[in-house]
Amino acid sequence: MVMPFGLTNAPAIFMDLMNRVCKPYLDQFIIVFIDDILIYSKSEAEHKQHLRKILKLLKNEQLYIMLSKCEFWLREVQLLRHVINSEGIHVDPAKIEAIKNWDTPTTPTEIRTNVGLAGYYRWFISNFSKIAMPVTKLTQKSEPFVWEQKQEDAFQTLKLKLCDAPILSLPEGTDEFVAYCDAFHQGLGCVLMQRDKFYHICLKPTEDP
Repeated sequence: MVMPFGLTNAPAIFMDLMNRVCKPYLDQFIIVFIDDILIYSKSEAEHKQHLRKILKLLKNEQLYIMLSKCEFWLREVQLLRHVINSEGIHVDPAKIEAIKNWDTPTTPTEIRTNVGLAGYYRWFISNFSKIAMPVTKLTQKSEPFVWEQKQEDAFQTLKLKLCDAPILSLPEGTDEFVAYCDAFHQGLGCVLMQRDKFYHICLKPTEDP
């Protein structure tokens, strides 16, 4: 956390440096997280050009990579608890294996731990809050800890949905989108689809009762 020449908060400073250096290509074909650089491309020829640009950029800024920690030409990568490949973004299988082995919670603290991990992947689970409500309600101080069938059903449903989570894909181009909308007294719902794939689901509370 403290560099030899007195610089404190080194990770944040280095992250800022990398964002400044890689700014021309950020979110175009590169993602940076502290000292991890992820380069993504649609083809091998394109990837070769992207690699050349990034290595040249680092050389110009006198930043050096450690080859023993680098991997090139990968078809699949693990990044921040997710697995990313040509199909889209997946839940990390290692995390899924841990979820399969979850025991039934016996205290509010155990519930917070389990639901906290599940909540990290809430993008993959439609109606996550509604499903988890019977369980999360037991973490409230005013609520007595009584584990009944509805809590068990909600807990098992979360495990099942996480172990069978869908793949999150990125839209391709700007054509062939279909929007399915629904309005009701408590909110507005919208599902955006492209080529029979769900790409975005949003819920927004309405102002009027």
